Amino acid sequence: MLDRLTLALRISRSKVILRRYFITNGFDGVLTMLGLLVGFRVSGSVAIDILLVSGLGTAIALAVSGVSSAYISESAERKHELDKLRDAMMDRLEGSAHEEAATIVPVMVALVNGLSPFIFAMLILAPLWLASSNIMAIAAPVDLSIGIAMVMAFLLGIYIGRLSGTFWLWAGLRSSLLAIAIIFLILLFN
Repeated sequence: MLDRLTLALRISRSKVILRRYFITNGFDGVLTMLGLLVGFRVSGSVAIDILLVSGLGTAIALAVSGVSSAYISESAERKHELDKLRDAMMDRLEGSAHEEAATIVPVMVALVNGLSPFIFAMLILAPLWLASSNIMAIAAPVDLSIGIAMVMAFLLGIYIGRLSGTFWLWAGLRSSLLAIAIIFLILLFN
């Protein structure tokens, strides 16, 4: 199965697309959770359970939106590419690796697109869950979750910097500035 997935990615040249969706939607998950957490934080005292359920609901919505939108658009693109290849080759390509890639790749892209923000959101919400379930005593779980979101934004920036050949610290700080801008805007409009 792994060989089939690897072949499908190579034939469709989709590895870059997967990476791009992972990063883009990872940022969506991080920044959305940051906005939600900061919004609740500045609004006053909110029960951790309410914040946790709101965060989980938001993470699920991001995942469903990511999976469905990517699958719809990517399967249409792959069908279009396969049809162009069929016309160029004057062959139906039934049972070919190209046909299989046109079927497999949209599913892979959709999963990465949806799971990326969900996983990042769950990591950010972990302190709230630990505090809510009394697994671990955490003094300020909301602040810790906000801190985790800030660190994740920085780390995603570093990753992007490595891909683009940009100095890692500058790339990380640039991503952190986006997170700080979100906090500033929420405070400004509060």
